[in-house]
Amino acid sequence: MTPADLSRAVLDSVRRAVEADELDAVVPERVVVRVPPRPGCGDYATNVALRLAKDSGRPALQIAEVLRRRLAGHPGIARVDVAEPGFLNITLHGGSAADIVRAASATGAAEPLPLAPSAALVARLGADAARWSLVSPPGLDRELLLVQREANPLFRVRYAHSRTCALTRGAGLLGFAGEAGETGDAGAQPLIGELGEHPRITAARDADRLARHLERIADAFLRWQAECDTLPRGEEKPSAVHRARLALAEATGAVLADGLHQLGISAPAHL
Repeated sequence: MTPADLSRAVLDSVRRAVEADELDAVVPERVVVRVPPRPGCGDYATNVALRLAKDSGRPALQIAEVLRRRLAGHPGIARVDVAEPGFLNITLHGGSAADIVRAASATGAAEPLPLAPSAALVARLGADAARWSLVSPPGLDRELLLVQREANPLFRVRYAHSRTCALTRGAGLLGFAGEAGETGDAGAQPLIGELGEHPRITAARDADRLARHLERIADAFLRWQAECDTLPRGEEKPSAVHRARLALAEATGAVLADGLHQLGISAPAHL
């Protein structure tokens, strides 16, 4: 179950509770789930009960208990706990962030998709950019794919991959390795969600969809990296959080490399 799936499950529970007159509240358009800041609080948490309490006039803890009963036993959900002042802490069946990272790290090379750019396009752009151009949105200037900057989606994807390789090299020099675990980084949630989607998107065998997926992974990874240090700074010693962040970065690299391989595009370790 991905964060998007879980968000829909929580929203559905709210809607059903309102329809059954268990709650007197306006059903929100969307529900946000986040990775808890501390270990031991489930895989994801949501403050939807606190939001509903503002309109319903009922205590958030009572609302959370109504939703807990509806969520408990939902496919993919192992456990739901209520925490002060009205949070729902949700534990998934085999779908924790650490489990997603482990599965992504073991991603194998899938069969390449049939992308065959013309000889003229290959001569003009090179093999990698020519293949990416076939899965680019209409209207994208193909010459942009030759420019090493952020506006080039192919560059962002390959740069993100090379960055994961650099982090692995840096960790090796510092004498530590990645270990899947909870980072406690709220900013890692979109990245983990996309990694969890990779098997399903790969199974679809749709090159355009895969390319957009790789772009989202790269962008989520680069945003997360800008906020959180994977490697210790200065005299700081490697901690469990550093190891968990490194494992997430390496899982990202494995998925990006696999996706590029499927598109017939190289995934260099250095850019």
